[in-house]
Amino acid sequence: MKKDKTTTEDELRPEYDLKSLQVRKMGPERKHFGRFVVQLEPDVAEVFPDAASVNEALRFLIRITKENSAIAQRVGTDT
Repeated sequence: MKKDKTTTEDELRPEYDLKSLQVRKMGPERKHFGRFVVQLEPDVAEVFPDAASVNEALRFLIRITKENSAIAQRVGTDT
């Protein structure tokens, strides 16, 4: 059995490079990419140039909060 030679007319412009496209999941499975997206307000975004600086500031805040909580517990038991 011979295969029919069919020609398809492609309306896609030659300047579109399909090999450079990135595939994105859509729908409920999209959350499985392993990253959370957080939208910063413009005034906050001006202070933090990238994700690393945001993470550093939040880790500092977490550490200070834990330290203050531990101090408050010790002061509360000393009275």
